[in-house]
Amino acid sequence: METDAGQIDEAVDQSGEEASPGRAMRVAAALKAKGGDQFAKPGNIIEVKFVKGESLSLTASRLLALMILTAGGDAWEDRPHRMRKADIRRGHKGNERISDMLEELHRTLFAVDDKSWRGKKATLRFSLISRSREETEEDGGEAGWIEWEFTPDARKLIQASETYAVLNRQAVLGFRSSYALKLYELGALRLHRRQATWKGDMQALRAALGIPPEVYADFAQLRRKVLEKAKAEIDQLAHFRVEWREIRQGRTVTELEFRFEPKGAPEVIETVDELNRHSSGRESRRDGSVETVSVARAGQGMISAPKKVLPKAKPEEKTFPRGSLHFGEDELLAIGRAHGGGWDINMIADAYREHMGERLGKVRGAKMVASWKGFCEGWVNRRGRP
Repeated sequence: METDAGQIDEAVDQSGEEASPGRAMRVAAALKAKGGDQFAKPGNIIEVKFVKGESLSLTASRLLALMILTAGGDAWEDRPHRMRKADIRRGHKGNERISDMLEELHRTLFAVDDKSWRGKKATLRFSLISRSREETEEDGGEAGWIEWEFTPDARKLIQASETYAVLNRQAVLGFRSSYALKLYELGALRLHRRQATWKGDMQALRAALGIPPEVYADFAQLRRKVLEKAKAEIDQLAHFRVEWREIRQGRTVTELEFRFEPKGAPEVIETVDELNRHSSGRESRRDGSVETVSVARAGQGMISAPKKVLPKAKPEEKTFPRGSLHFGEDELLAIGRAHGGGWDINMIADAYREHMGERLGKVRGAKMVASWKGFCEGWVNRRGRP
């Protein structure tokens, strides 16, 4: 679950090229070329507001994320993009839901602040995709493709975006609440900007998350049905945690302030493990209940026994080094420079070793890299810059 965005940022800065397209698309192109589950979503698209009364369902929100992942650094270009239906279905045999998702994306309106032809403040309303094609004649059900084009207004926002969030494909597809997915995107964007908070009134919150005005009119319901569920999912699946503070006038909640905090190394490892598990049983694992399997014993009936499967580390995957990172540890050194906020890398490494303790020799490969990156971010979050 490691993020290479900091290293990519550094490469973009050193390239000396004009930002056309903006940084978001250049990072998206680099992440797509690298492969893996991470992709960049432009900040300008994350921060568009839903028009009052409009919102995207969870399935349509996932499809939009997959569209941006697939388009990569070409999303701003005036050209069609293509994706296999099999990459969308995730095990569903039928394609009926894909048609519904495409139609929902076509008819949903978004809004951004703009200027009129007279230079006055105005609201621009637009759709994200202009047209799409869906193959209806398939060979065996697996050869079908969809094709779509982003609208000129969407492409303009995508091209101009200098900010972005690095999202994890497995996490995006793992969310069961559209509100949790939207808050995850906002949190990832804020953390990358090194702005760990988001504050807004109730109208701004509804516009940001796509909560219709007539839904959860009572704040106690909104807290229980939206905020608490979103927090539980984000804390389990994201590379950060989320908390919020309720600001009141009298007894009425008028504003909310969200704080996003990078996870420490052990928590990042747990998140990587969770994303690699099947989604079945995820809610019970989140709630802390124990999964059981039935075991038969001679002369006895069926009994319940704890089910615990520990991932086996590949022998070729290396552990965190004991010595200086300046000698033969280019990848870990680059992560420390990108996410360590200017602190001495070996100082952070020593603190990481102390923090991990006996776990240090057991964490290997991608999990080790992810935990190191998370620790560096947490270090800066707790101590600021030197």
